[in-house]
Amino acid sequence: MTILCVRFQLPSADEAALPALLGLLEEFTPVVQALPPDAALADLRGAERYFGRTAVELASVIRVRALALHGVDCVIGAGSGPMTARMALREARPGLTRAVAEDEVREFLAGRPVVALPGVGTKTARTLCEYGLDTLGRVAAAPLSTLQRLVGARAGRELHEKANGVDRGRVVPNAVSRSLATERPFTRDELDPGRHRRALLSAAGELGARLRALDKVCRSLTLTVRYADRSATTRTRTLPEPTAHSAALTRTAYGLYEALGLQRARVRAIALRAEGLDAAERASHQLTFDPVDEKVRRIEEVADRARAKFGPRAVMPGTLAA
Repeated sequence: MTILCVRFQLPSADEAALPALLGLLEEFTPVVQALPPDAALADLRGAERYFGRTAVELASVIRVRALALHGVDCVIGAGSGPMTARMALREARPGLTRAVAEDEVREFLAGRPVVALPGVGTKTARTLCEYGLDTLGRVAAAPLSTLQRLVGARAGRELHEKANGVDRGRVVPNAVSRSLATERPFTRDELDPGRHRRALLSAAGELGARLRALDKVCRSLTLTVRYADRSATTRTRTLPEPTAHSAALTRTAYGLYEALGLQRARVRAIALRAEGLDAAERASHQLTFDPVDEKVRRIEEVADRARAKFGPRAVMPGTLAA
C-alpha cells in the first residue's frame, strides 16, 4: 500500500484552504496530485523508505497534523494504486484509514457493483448488467473477448484489467491553481431533481463570476455528485470553446447531470470544477448573433461591475441563466 487518497473534511468547499493542506502532504512526498475541491492523491513509495514507516502509519501522522495545524479532519484510503486508493476512500471513516493490501485487491473488488469502478458510467454499467455482469467479480471472470464485444476493444481491455485489480494509473503532480471549484451541500439528503438543477445553476453562476473576476476561461467542466452512502460519481466534459460565460457553464453542467440518469438518488452534495484555466485574452469567442445570448452577456458585465463595487453578494450567482 503506497498510494493514499485523502479527502479533507472542510466546513464547505473552501478551495482557498486546499493549497495549505497540499503543502502538508508535500512534507512527506513531492508526488501529490490535487483533486479539488477537497481531496488529493499522494504517492508514498519514497516516504516509506525515508521515514521507515508504512503508508498507513504515515496516514495517521498526516491526520494528526491536519487537525493540529489546520483544524481539519480527513478520511483516507490506501492502496497499491490510485484506483484502489480512491475506492478504499469510499469506505474510510474519520480516525480510521481504509487500507487494501495488494494481495487483497481482487477480493476487495469482487462483490462491488460494476458502477463502483472509476470510469464506468451508467450506460456501460447498464450494458454489462444486461448480460449478467453486474459485479466486478463476474466481470473479472468473463473472457476478455466477451467484454470487448460488449464495450469495445480498448474499453474492454481496461475494464478487464481493472476488475482483476490491475491498476496502471499513477499519481501526477499538478497545480491546484489550474482549476476552480465550488460545492453545494444540501441540509438533508435531497431526492428532488429540481433542487439538484437549482444547485447546479447556482454553482455554475458562481464559477462564471469567479473566472471573469480573474480574467480566466476554462476548457472543461467536472461534475461530482456525492450520495448519502458516501459514494460519489464524477464526470468531465470538454466545453465547445474555452469560456467564463455562466450560461454556457450551466448548459454543460445540466448536460453532465442529465447524462447520469439519476432516479430517486439521495444526493448529499453537488460540486462543479472548472478545469484547464487559461487567460481570457488568449481565448476566442465564436459569434452566435443570438440576441438573447448577447443580452445575457451584457447583463453579466453589469452584474460583475456591481460585485466589484458592492461585494460578491450584490448579485447572487446563478440568477442570470436558466
